[in-house]
Amino acid sequence: MRVVAGHVSKKFNRRSVFRDISFVVEKGEVFGITGRNGSGKSTLLRIIGGLLTPSGGNLQYTHDERPVPAEQLYQYIGYVAPYLTLYEEFSAEENIVLYARLRGMTIDTSHTRRLLERVGLPTDRKDAIRSFSSGMKQRMRLVFAILHEPPLLLLDEPVSNLDSEGMAIVYTLLQEFRARGTVILATNDAEDIAHCDRCISVEAV
Repeated sequence: MRVVAGHVSKKFNRRSVFRDISFVVEKGEVFGITGRNGSGKSTLLRIIGGLLTPSGGNLQYTHDERPVPAEQLYQYIGYVAPYLTLYEEFSAEENIVLYARLRGMTIDTSHTRRLLERVGLPTDRKDAIRSFSSGMKQRMRLVFAILHEPPLLLLDEPVSNLDSEGMAIVYTLLQEFRARGTVILATNDAEDIAHCDRCISVEAV
């Protein structure tokens, strides 16, 4: 998937977060967004994902050389961030089934187990995920992002709360999705940055 950002800016009320950001990300790239804390990395990633509207500028998306309409963008994107809400009263499998239904997908037990195995989570736990560690919950967020095998994977601090095994899983996913799509991540982690083909630094206004 190709992403083109043209002179993107963002304000909250009258306060400018950043302005005039332009870049092009091609299919097959891992593209990094870096910058100091508070510079707007996460805000820019949310704009790319269609979760926020830019105050100025525009973004264009192309998949298989066809423009992606804004109202269909969610179908093409997988999003991971430490702050994304989980249904903590449900089990891991119940969460996956629910998210699949929200995407209009049907999913069976074998598919659910493959997803859990892919991120290194146990497949036989029936307890509510409120009992999971922070690292296990972050792995669950990875499941939701890759559930529909999107051509554009957006990652906000993807190794947050993860141990070395979890980090290795994230970097494996980066390579898998680079091979058939595009990855954009917001991070200041040196190892994350080392896995990027290119980076852009966001500076607060």
